[in-house]
Amino acid sequence: MATIDKLSMMHMAVTDMEKAKEFYTDKLGFTTASDSKDFMPGSDRWISIVPLGGGTSINLMNVFENMKPGSMKLYLSSSDIEAAYQELKAKGVKPTDEITHESWGTSFGFDDPDGNHWRVVESKY
Repeated sequence: MATIDKLSMMHMAVTDMEKAKEFYTDKLGFTTASDSKDFMPGSDRWISIVPLGGGTSINLMNVFENMKPGSMKLYLSSSDIEAAYQELKAKGVKPTDEITHESWGTSFGFDDPDGNHWRVVESKY
C-alpha cells in the first residue's frame, strides 16, 4: 500500500497573472519555479511559485471554470510571528487582523489581490 507523505502542489485561480505573481514574489518572498505560456489547452499562462523554505508549489492559473478567484483559505507557518507580521506590513501587505492568541495557536491573516485569505501561524516545531 502506498503512503501519502506530502502535498506536492495546488492550483489557485487568479484574475491577473502578473499582479498575482508580483504579490507572491515581491510581498511574500516566494520564488518562481516556472512561468510558462501555453502550458495546457485554454491557458495563456501558468505560473508556479514556491515559499522560500520550499514545500508545496502553488500554480497560479485561470483555466478551470469551476475554480473562482478569491475562494481559497490557506495557511502559512512562521517561527517568528511578530517578525513576519512586521515584515509583511512593511512590504505593503494589509493584515486583516492583529496577531491573535487562540487555544490552537498564534496567528494573523491577510488577503491576496483576488481575496484569497491567508493566515500565518506561528510554528512551534
